[in-house]
This record gives sequence, structure tokens and C-alpha cells, in this order.
Amino acid sequence: MLGGCGSAVLAAAFPELGIGLLGVSLAFGLTVLTMAYAIGHISGCHLNPAVSVGLWVGGRFPASQLLPYVVAQVSGAMAAGAVLYVIASGAPGFEVAKGFASNGYGAHSPGGYSLTAALVTEVVMIMFFLLVILGATDKRAPAGFAPLAIGLKLTLIRPISIPVTNTSVNPARSTGVALFVGDWAVAQLWLFWLAPIVGAVLGATIHRAVLAKE
Repeated sequence: MLGGCGSAVLAAAFPELGIGLLGVSLAFGLTVLTMAYAIGHISGCHLNPAVSVGLWVGGRFPASQLLPYVVAQVSGAMAAGAVLYVIASGAPGFEVAKGFASNGYGAHSPGGYSLTAALVTEVVMIMFFLLVILGATDKRAPAGFAPLAIGLKLTLIRPISIPVTNTSVNPARSTGVALFVGDWAVAQLWLFWLAPIVGAVLGATIHRAVLAKE
């Protein structure tokens, strides 16, 4: 929320020094990469409810811990959204109605993409994200490099999907900003819970059925 959405809200189009789409993409990827090294050994660095569900489906995470993790993820995203709102609202002319990095489709898609396009984009992007996560953390993969692969994959996802949905692939990230925008952002939030979870389950199922075999 702070690394990625903060960059999108505060720096993407900053006068003359805006970091643009590629800069925002890199900010999201670097956030996950650095946090994976910081807390991966403690919690596995689950920052995303869909990833936690996917890891459960992939046999890497116990069902008993799903609810506590999801509560923590969404609570953290909401807290970060509040911090970002306080910072962003300190600038003259700030209007949360402009989107506040919320995800959307149709009239609220950055490129005006349809619901179907948004659904397919979110499902496919996180499906491949789960394949990378499960592959990079497999016991047969080189040790210590998983955060790099995961962070770079998240960076790659965004230039493809920002024009379509402003990129969710994370229900907590979507919720953390949508609650401050309200209105259309909350009305469309269902898609950014459903699609990432469906995509994560697909990715985990494919990995478990095809790639996890010895």
C-alpha cells in the first residue's frame, strides 16, 4: 500500500518528475522484494489474501491460519491507506474522488476496459504470479533468490494490467484504497476479491498437478 499505491498517488504524475507507469510498477515490485527479505523468515511475507489462499491450495499453507492472515493483511492495508490519505490530503487540490489508486473497470478503468477484460486480466496475472511464487519457493529452486523472482514478476504484471484495472492482484490492496474513495470503488470491489482468488487457485492447482511432481 505505502510503497506501491503511495508511489501511484504521490509520484506517478508529479510535475516534471513523475515516475509514470514503469516507476509505479517498479515500486510495487521493490516493495514485495524488500519485504520478502525482511519478514519472509517470520511469516512467509504473505501480503495478499489471494496468495495465502493459493498457497493453501498448493499445499504450502495450513487452512487454520488463513483467516488470521487475511484479517492481518486487510487491516494492514487499511492502516496504510489511512496513512497515505493523511499525507496525500496535505497537498492543495487533492481530491479522493480522482481515484486514490483504486481499481476499476468500465468507466473507472484507466483505459476504459470492460468488466470481461478486467476479469480475464486479473485472473491471468495472478495465476502466473502464483506459478512463480510456488516455483521460486520450491525446495528444488536455488535458495535465497525467491524474493527477486517474486518481486520482478510483480513488476512485470503491472505494465500489462495497470491500463486495464489499475492492477489489483491483491484484494487487501484494493480494499485499502477503495474504502476511502467509497461510491464506485466500493461497488466494484467485489471483482478485485473474486478474480485474484480465482486466479490464485488456478495457478496453485496447475502447479500442484503439473510442476510439483518430483
